[in-house]
Amino acid sequence: MDEIIKINSMSFEYISDEEQFKAIDNLKLDIKEGEFVAIIGHNGSGKSTLSKNLNAILTPTSGDIIIDGMNTKDEDKLWDIRQTAGMVFQNPDNQIVATIVEEDVAFGPENLGIEPSKIKELVEYSLKSVGMYEFRDRQPHLLSGGQKQRVAIAGIIAMKPKCIIFDEATAMLDPSGRKEVLSTIKKLNKEDNITILYITHFMEEVVDADRVIVMEKGKKILEGTPVEVFSKIETLKSIGLDVPYMTELSYLLKKEGFNIKEDILTVDEMVNELCRLL
Repeated sequence: MDEIIKINSMSFEYISDEEQFKAIDNLKLDIKEGEFVAIIGHNGSGKSTLSKNLNAILTPTSGDIIIDGMNTKDEDKLWDIRQTAGMVFQNPDNQIVATIVEEDVAFGPENLGIEPSKIKELVEYSLKSVGMYEFRDRQPHLLSGGQKQRVAIAGIIAMKPKCIIFDEATAMLDPSGRKEVLSTIKKLNKEDNITILYITHFMEEVVDADRVIVMEKGKKILEGTPVEVFSKIETLKSIGLDVPYMTELSYLLKKEGFNIKEDILTVDEMVNELCRLL
């Protein structure tokens, strides 16, 4: 697979009259087409700053970010970059601009100058992709948080991106809404081969990722599969991060002398392991 995102020795500094703060420090990272990559880290680790640089909302202080062959510093490629790498933010209300769902999803393609007949097809496809087609004539403010976020995702899909960046996209949702949105994201990745870059602080949400990146003080400190990363329990706890509940439980049981696997991530895996022990 080809790399759709290449981050080359990239740093970003916030500079004001009072202070200078390096939010990203010499980061190197490649993401292949079709991958589901999760980025975790506590507040201030640099993960949200990274997402804004990937979408060219910000540009690196040094180094480069290449999106599908385009440098984010190239202002002439700005719209192409944002069409290639769409962004979904924490609050769906900040991305919904129309008073009817299907009109909101059509907003992006209309601004790209796509023909009306093609826009209609894109809107239908996008809403069906996120399971919101039956709500196409609803007013967004009447929808639940999870439904609004799925409409926001549909608006990005309608622009036919190769990659979608989710910046804490479930942070404001209840457990039901988070489950709806995460299911949609997994479907887009597995069925439509859309590259997913998923930034979150909910550890359970990344257990199905292809790769997990852990950031701390603007640096990448861990990288690997979910099993590899969450096996570093002491390292994660030392920087204030938790691990999935089932991983924590298996770790505690192991410390108490139970002969249990330590690479357990989900409830189903834990049930199977406990049945084996019994």
